[in-house]
Amino acid sequence: MSRGETEHTDFSATPMTEASHSRQKIARAFLGIATALLLLPLFAIIGLLVTHGMSAITAEFLLEAPTAGMTAGGIYPAIIGTLWLIGVSLAVAAPIGIMAGIYLNEYAPENWVTRMINLAIVNLAGVPSIVHALFGVGAFVLFLGLGTSILSASLTLAVMTLPVIIASTKEALASVPVAFRHASWTLGASRWQTIWHIVLPNSVSGILTGVILQVSRAAGETAPIMFTGAAFYLPFLPQSVQDQCMALSMHLFTVSTQVPNVPEAFPYATALVLLTLVVTFNFFSIGLRTYLRARRKW
Repeated sequence: MSRGETEHTDFSATPMTEASHSRQKIARAFLGIATALLLLPLFAIIGLLVTHGMSAITAEFLLEAPTAGMTAGGIYPAIIGTLWLIGVSLAVAAPIGIMAGIYLNEYAPENWVTRMINLAIVNLAGVPSIVHALFGVGAFVLFLGLGTSILSASLTLAVMTLPVIIASTKEALASVPVAFRHASWTLGASRWQTIWHIVLPNSVSGILTGVILQVSRAAGETAPIMFTGAAFYLPFLPQSVQDQCMALSMHLFTVSTQVPNVPEAFPYATALVLLTLVVTFNFFSIGLRTYLRARRKW
């Protein structure tokens, strides 16, 4: 056997394989650069908020009400109002969205009615927030007579976020292998018993994805709550869902555009608190989702 024949074995990479590996490396590098470019705006925004707003983050700013025409004091009522809006809208949207997702994925037959419902859900997700705001005014504030209140604003936010929760629930349920259902039915379990004991425990981590997105959107929306329940200035805390409240997103808009002589750091500090609140919710939700996903047996 010659030297050249010795160097070339059956396990040597062929020119086609080497070209394929080169293309994979190029694609991986391109995707890595694209990911880095996506992260750059995030870090730039966080850096800007921290640089300009961190100096205003004090105990007084976090624990006191606005004073002097909102040019001094803090944002405590806005923080509490935001928590009210997130909590009530989540309490409404999560059960309805999850139940709708269960019905559409597990019970609804495949026909033109179901297809129309799915199309309506997709279209609802693309409706601008200002349109949802007008709907909230007409449906909740005027027609149902709820007035401008936390309940009206939260119901409007719930309608906005329902498509995300429904879609994520359907995807999470569909990811559970059909064999799990067949095995459960073979053992004599009913459809609902199978959903409750088999399907939902194995899909709850995916369902939480929609809930995380709901919290983020509910905390950051301004137009829907501006017309339905958020107050321009309210130096006391709400006592029930029938009251109005301040909100961080609305307060940020107000001090940035409507109030003169506001210290430069105040809008940045308000935005930083809002971002921190959303990230905190997401952090705990993602931690819970990771824990539940780790418990899956498949």
